[in-house]
Amino acid sequence: MDQVTLSDARNFVGRRVRSLSRPTYAALDLGTNNCRLLVARPAQGGFRVIDAFSRIVRLGEGVGRTGRLSEEAVERTLTALKVCAKKMRRRGVWHSRTVATEACRRAGNFEEFRTRVHAETGLELEVITSREEARLAVTGCAPLLDAGRDHALVFDIGGGSTELMWLAVDETRIELVDTVSLPFGVVTLAEQYGGDRVSLATYDGVVSTILAGLETFETRHRIRTRILEQRVQMLGSSGTVTTLAGVFQNLPRYDRASVDGSFLDFPEVRRVSRGLLAMDYASRAAHPCIGRDRADLVVVGCAILEAICREWPVGRLRIADRGVREGILHELMADTGFSGDRSGIAFGPRR
Repeated sequence: MDQVTLSDARNFVGRRVRSLSRPTYAALDLGTNNCRLLVARPAQGGFRVIDAFSRIVRLGEGVGRTGRLSEEAVERTLTALKVCAKKMRRRGVWHSRTVATEACRRAGNFEEFRTRVHAETGLELEVITSREEARLAVTGCAPLLDAGRDHALVFDIGGGSTELMWLAVDETRIELVDTVSLPFGVVTLAEQYGGDRVSLATYDGVVSTILAGLETFETRHRIRTRILEQRVQMLGSSGTVTTLAGVFQNLPRYDRASVDGSFLDFPEVRRVSRGLLAMDYASRAAHPCIGRDRADLVVVGCAILEAICREWPVGRLRIADRGVREGILHELMADTGFSGDRSGIAFGPRR
C-alpha cells in the first residue's frame, strides 16, 4: 500500500484550496462551420486559458437547401462535442455556457439535435439570437478597440451568416449602437457557388450581392460620412480574416500570437484575396495557414470581406482571433464575482 505522509496530505489540501479559490470556466461556441471551446481561470486583468479545442465540423452543411441538420453533420459535431465535454470534466469546470448560432437557428430539427447532444454529452446547448451573438463578439474583441476613434465597425464572417456591429467608443465605454445579420456565410456561399472552383466572374458577383445587402445599414447610420472625418476604425473577427493575416505574414504555420491584434491595409486585403482566388484548390489546401478544411471556403469569405472594405473604405483592418468564446468567459466571471474585465462595455443608450 502506498504511504501518505502528513506533508503529502497538507500539500494536497493546499492545492485543492487554491483550485477552489480560482474556479474554472468554459465557453463553447458551436457555429455553422466550427466547434470551438475555451477553458480558463480568472487572472489579473482577465483570464488565463488552460485548455482549448477547435474543429471544423460543418454542422450547417446543406441547411440552406434542406432546412435541416444532416445526419452526417450531426455525427461529426457530436464527435467534437464529446471531446469538449471530456475536456470540461477533466478540468473540473464549475461554470460554463454552450451556445449555438446560425445553423441551429435555421434548422427545423434543432430540438431533436439539442436532445441528442444532452443525452450523449451532458452539454446544455443554447441557441442565441444574432444580436446576442454580436454582443458577445464585441465583448470578446473589446480590448482591441482604439478609444482614439469614436466609432467602430466590427464584423464576423461566419459559416452561415455575417454579423455587422456599429459601435460608439470612448475611453470609458463601448456602446453597441446597432447590429445586422446578413444571410451570407462561407459555408452557404461555397455550397451555392462551388468554393473549390470560384471564377473571377462568380467572385465579383458575390461581392455585388454583399454590397447590395450592406446598403440599408449604410443608409441608416451614414457610416461613410464619419469615415471621411477619420472617426471610424474597423475590426474583423472570423476565420477569413485570420487566414488572410496568416497568409499575408507568410507564416510557416498559423500562429495566433502573430495574427491576433495585427493590421492589414486595404490594398493588402485585396492583393491577398485576389492571390487566393487565382490559386487552384490543391494549392490553397497545401498552404499551411489554410489547409484542406478551409480551402473551399476562404475565397467566398474573401469576397464578403472585399465587399465590406469597398462599402466602408476605412483603409485599415485590425484582425481579431477572438470573439464569442472570450465574451462568454468575461461575462461568466463577472457574473460569479470575479473581475471578468469587460473593458467598460455597455449596451444601453448613452447618458
